[in-house]
Amino acid sequence: MCFRKPEYPFLSLSDSIAAQSLQLKEAAARVIDSGRYLHGEETRAFERELATLCEADLPALGVSNGLDALRLIFRSYIEMGRLSPGDEVIVPGNTYIATILPLLEFGLRPTAIEPTREDYNLDFRKALEKVSSRTRAILPVHLYGNPAWDSEVMAEMHDKGLLIIEDNAQAIMARAHSKGLNGTDITGNLGDAAAFSFYPTKNLGALGDAGAILSPDQTLIETAKALANYGSDRRYHNVYRGYNCRMDELQAALLRVRLRHLDEETGLRRQTAETYSAHISHKDIVTPQIFSDRKQVWHQYPIHSPRRDELREYLRKEGVATDIHYATPPHRQPCMATYDFGPLPLTEELADTELSLPIANLTPQDAIQIAEIINAFK
Repeated sequence: MCFRKPEYPFLSLSDSIAAQSLQLKEAAARVIDSGRYLHGEETRAFERELATLCEADLPALGVSNGLDALRLIFRSYIEMGRLSPGDEVIVPGNTYIATILPLLEFGLRPTAIEPTREDYNLDFRKALEKVSSRTRAILPVHLYGNPAWDSEVMAEMHDKGLLIIEDNAQAIMARAHSKGLNGTDITGNLGDAAAFSFYPTKNLGALGDAGAILSPDQTLIETAKALANYGSDRRYHNVYRGYNCRMDELQAALLRVRLRHLDEETGLRRQTAETYSAHISHKDIVTPQIFSDRKQVWHQYPIHSPRRDELREYLRKEGVATDIHYATPPHRQPCMATYDFGPLPLTEELADTELSLPIANLTPQDAIQIAEIINAFK
């Protein structure tokens, strides 16, 4: 069978970095010539620059990927005595499986909460109702680049002693509608700790894999840093049974280049989202809300339709590539079959109807053309 090459690819990574190609090659050459490929100045500089972007007082900790960032945060809190196996952690049902995996790895118990229909993020009021004597933390996910934050509920949870850990894999540079615990409204610096992913498809993508941890807690950062380096706090002295989860100098140098372009690229994503929302009009399609009280960064532009699969096939034939985030939610995955998440009907409904449109590397005219193709869907 012959498939038409999409006129509008879902995401072209080569297009994403085309204008930065020379700078990226210069950064790579700088690392090669330095002879220092781990634990070097590029990583330290990136950690400082990420912290500055997120208005944080302490440098970030660069690590190997976003999943390891979450693993290191939870393992660190266990080593610090803040969490123990059997403790409950509130999580969104509507998320990627990487949010859940570290909890089960360390014997923590995820309590899944349904999303809201307004922003598809965790419903904080329902989360508050689920707090029990065993609840020790909440893990909001800023899904699709949309800040997940309710300052009133989070303050109440923090007063109860719950840790607030952000999964900021999809929302770098987003801003919530109100300030968090640390006096800023920027995602990744709202709570006690945050995990970042720099997987190549992310808004700030590496040319490989990378992640980071941000926290105002120096003890957490030092514990995670040791755990990421075989559990050693100094050479050949292993205080923990740790891992190898380090960020390398090459990815740090490349991310420093990409970081300089992030504000401009985020602005273009917002422009594309606004163009879509202004021009898509179809009785079978719901477009995502654009909120005036927060700054979304549009990692994805998710539409919903009860005819999702028909629409996706139609768009493929018309040269518009799409994706689904996520066709199978964590509680439906085979590896979760023995864990009882309880009923999550809205999570399942969203999984069955969601379709992500191309959002990066588009001109306004591209977005208008895609919208017109969608509006012609019969």
